[in-house]
Amino acid sequence: MDFDIRQATAQDLERVLFLYREAGISAPADLSVQDATAILSKMSAYPNYKVFVAQIDGRIGGTFALLIMDNLAHGGMPSGIVEDVAVLPSLQGQGIGKKMMQYAMKRCRDHGCYKLVLSSNEMRTGAHKFYESLGFTRHGFSYKVDL
Repeated sequence: MDFDIRQATAQDLERVLFLYREAGISAPADLSVQDATAILSKMSAYPNYKVFVAQIDGRIGGTFALLIMDNLAHGGMPSGIVEDVAVLPSLQGQGIGKKMMQYAMKRCRDHGCYKLVLSSNEMRTGAHKFYESLGFTRHGFSYKVDL
C-alpha cells in the first residue's frame, strides 16, 4: 500500500475527527470542525506542534499529533510527545501506523530529540504490543523510545 504522510490542514479536520471516533479515541462528540480549526490554529503558534495525516489513495486513513519541545534538563536536548494516533479500523494491520510512528521518530531524531514518549490507555493491550514492536519500552504508565 502506497501512501504519503503530510501535515494536516484545516480542510482535513472533518476526516481527522471522524478517524478519532472510528478508532475509539476520546474526542468530544460535539466538537465542531469550526472549533477544531480554532484549536489547530492555536497549535500552529507552537514552534513544533503539528497534526499529521496519512493519505492513502486520495483519502485520509491515519493521523497523529507530534509535539517537539525544548527542555532545560537533559543538556537542553528536546524531546517528542506523540498523541492521538488513529488508523481507520478497516485499514489497521497494513503498516500505516508503523510508518506514521517511524515518521514521528525520524522527525524527532532530525530535531535532536533524546526521546519520544506517548501514553496509551491501560485497556489498549493491542496498541501496547504495537508500540513495543516499534522499540517503545514501558516507562511507568507511559512508553518511550530512546532516540
